[in-house]
Amino acid sequence: MRSHTELRGEVVRLKREMNATSSQDQFAKWAKLRRQHDKVLAEYEELSSSLSSFKSTFNRTTTVLRWLGTNGLRFFLQWWFAKRPMFWIPRGWLPGYVEWALAFPRAPRGSVSIQIWGIACGTVVNLIGTAVVAGWALRSQGTKEKGKGKMAMKGEKETGKKEL
Repeated sequence: MRSHTELRGEVVRLKREMNATSSQDQFAKWAKLRRQHDKVLAEYEELSSSLSSFKSTFNRTTTVLRWLGTNGLRFFLQWWFAKRPMFWIPRGWLPGYVEWALAFPRAPRGSVSIQIWGIACGTVVNLIGTAVVAGWALRSQGTKEKGKGKMAMKGEKETGKKEL
């Protein structure tokens, strides 16, 4: 079986030959080219449809697997550990409404639920990531400025005095 690009090139070549041939003056040659073109075009379209079908199936499968590996795992862990505390807060350290909020939705009061713990961990990871990116940007900007040296301001001479 020929490849997709070979078939596409063959379809284009036959179409050009068919357009260059007069259908009235050279009908036999034109009809032969037309039959060849239609045959190759049908083969090309069949291959294209099978490739697009495979591509959509592959994309759908990878999307589902990626979702299951990230959000699906998180949902499962939150469901499995919903009524179990991640850790306990000593009694009397926080007001009752804060204990209730930390235990939300189904963990025992006075503990931290997996949902709240997940939010806290996600926030810390986000803050650390932002700090690393900011530090990297500052470091790369500092190395660029060191290489350039001091630039004179507009309107300043090399002595440092401004022109009037």
